[in-house]
Amino acid sequence: MVQIGNVPEIKAVKKHLEELKEKGLVSEWELPYENILTRLTAAIFFLSPTDDSKLDEIWNELEAHKMLTYRLNEEKKLSQLTWRVEFNKGFEL
Repeated sequence: MVQIGNVPEIKAVKKHLEELKEKGLVSEWELPYENILTRLTAAIFFLSPTDDSKLDEIWNELEAHKMLTYRLNEEKKLSQLTWRVEFNKGFEL
């Protein structure tokens, strides 16, 4: 059973985002409400690239995780970072 806030798939994405930060592709990333999540498909990550020219490389990297979707974070309600990233493409409860 998965513990709330302790989801292996979420931990894998977080680790990957940290690696992208170390590689100089991502300047910042966030995962609001991390402590209440029970599955990756419910998680909403946010990120800002170091440069827009790095976006294709970032998306290619993150495609290693199933069901990747991303879009500009136009609402800026949960985060001020540029992109909204989710792993729920085609997911239905």
